[in-house]
Amino acid sequence: MTGKILFVYYQNIKPGGVAKVLCNLTSELIEQNYDIEILFLMAPHKDFYPVHPKIKKHYIDSFANKYSRFATSIYKKYNKLPKIYNIHAYLYDMGSYKVLNEWIQKNHHNYDTIVSCWYKISSMFSLDREISKKTIAWEHMSYKSGGLFWNKGLRRYYKNLRTVVSTNIPGERHYKKINENSLTIYNLMDNEVENQSYIQPDQKKNIISVVARLDPEKNISAFIDIISKTNLPEDWKVVIIGSGRDEKCIRQEVINKNLTSKIELLGNKSMEDVYQLLIYSKINCLTSTAEALPTILIQAMFFSNTLVAYDCNYGPSDIINKENGFLIPLHAEKKFITELENLVHNDNKLNALMKSSYKETHKWKKEKIVQQWKQIL
Repeated sequence: MTGKILFVYYQNIKPGGVAKVLCNLTSELIEQNYDIEILFLMAPHKDFYPVHPKIKKHYIDSFANKYSRFATSIYKKYNKLPKIYNIHAYLYDMGSYKVLNEWIQKNHHNYDTIVSCWYKISSMFSLDREISKKTIAWEHMSYKSGGLFWNKGLRRYYKNLRTVVSTNIPGERHYKKINENSLTIYNLMDNEVENQSYIQPDQKKNIISVVARLDPEKNISAFIDIISKTNLPEDWKVVIIGSGRDEKCIRQEVINKNLTSKIELLGNKSMEDVYQLLIYSKINCLTSTAEALPTILIQAMFFSNTLVAYDCNYGPSDIINKENGFLIPLHAEKKFITELENLVHNDNKLNALMKSSYKETHKWKKEKIVQQWKQIL
């Protein structure tokens, strides 16, 4: 059995795949008598997903640093300027690093293993000789994320880390060139998803579901455009859960394209609401331009959904095959429309795919995933 483990997470537990799998994994480990603590780079907050009550939580408010405060103020004041978000991000990262470094230097001796849940934190830790050798980088984004500074600059120091855990095969291949102790471990589902039974098509509704942040990389605007050009039967509709920087524009786009009767935007919802949507939907879509391992696609399979997603770098290709849906070349809008229309106008084809999609979930059961984590902790 390993000693004390610290997970370092960059924000509060809010809606999102990383937060969800963090809560799933830490809860499972602590139930197996691992000593787990979590450090949040935020002030104390209410968790969107339940953190196991036995887990000790630490908070350091990265927004309290002068650089972070300055980043927030200029973004609010000049948010319409080109590249202002990038400037905001670099200033905020500088503030986060100063706050995190002060805490970690004082406290890292209390931990045998540190699991960093963000590539920027992992990069910072990789520069410290003592901290790096006990750090596992848990990569939740494409290895190309972060631009020149993080990708070509600091990530090369991943060679100093104890292990690099990728959530997709291309990520593992890339990181093995830097650190031979690299491997793929897929995301862990929670018990409610894991124990879900197959749902018969006649128990569902004619719904296409989308669950994603309304941020640029999720490419929801492109999905709205796809729906505007898709011949959906009158009894079909689209339901989208999520909010983000693009929300105002997306809501306006739905109005502009006269899709208010076809597309329902629910904003942020609880995980129970997400699961309820997946219970009733028959098709789950994703049009992201970048991913690591989109948990929502796996969850949708457990709830007997057929999947249709862009083949972005990286993640969907690890999940989607001919048994559970369609992997569409990135930005191939016409192909996306064609496959959607083939599904909504062919009940036999859709029902068969929904059933075989559920059967594919055996690859994503938690027993194997937890065992992989136990081997490296």
